[in-house]
Amino acid sequence: MEAVVNPRDIHAVLFDMDGTLVDSDAAVERAWTTWAGEYGVDAAAVLAVAHGSPAESVVARILPGLDPTIRAIAAGRQHELQYDDLSDVVPTAGAHELLDLLEQRGLPWAVVTSADQRLATARLGATGIEPKVLVTIEDIAHGKPHPEGYLRGAELLGVPTAQCLVVEDAEVGLQAGKAAGAYTAALKGLDGDLKLADLGQLAAFLAQP
Repeated sequence: MEAVVNPRDIHAVLFDMDGTLVDSDAAVERAWTTWAGEYGVDAAAVLAVAHGSPAESVVARILPGLDPTIRAIAAGRQHELQYDDLSDVVPTAGAHELLDLLEQRGLPWAVVTSADQRLATARLGATGIEPKVLVTIEDIAHGKPHPEGYLRGAELLGVPTAQCLVVEDAEVGLQAGKAAGAYTAALKGLDGDLKLADLGQLAAFLAQP
């Protein structure tokens, strides 16, 4: 693991949900593939930009020029395809180990997701993860890569963003974390202040004396 941050400088952790705490990649891809078929667009083009981004912003990129009301309906349809698709949604490797460590250390944490409240509650519930603070797309005006979600999460935890670590598996989320002024931890080979193979590696890092 590459690190350019001291674990003692981290006073709170802000997690993305899909692909970070929750392994839902297959469900996300199934939903977008079905949605692409319904709307007559190329599924590969949709999947190339969908991960980590709010549904409405993806729709706007794929189908520019839609009336805002129609765009919202299209985004809503994408969410509908995911609500009950939980058969293979599980915690990511090391997720519970890391959350247990944060509780032991008294480090507050929150989930900041591009999903809506219903979807976030369903997926977190399926994995047995219960955040005390959850920021969804419905709680903010601007989704990732805008920093608003992470700024809101830090505010609710009562910790300055400069003392927070944002954990992400998507470039748009890392951009949001950096723009918020937080440290970043990157999964899936992406670039951040920490580069992680999995969340168990982050638990070991934060457990250092």
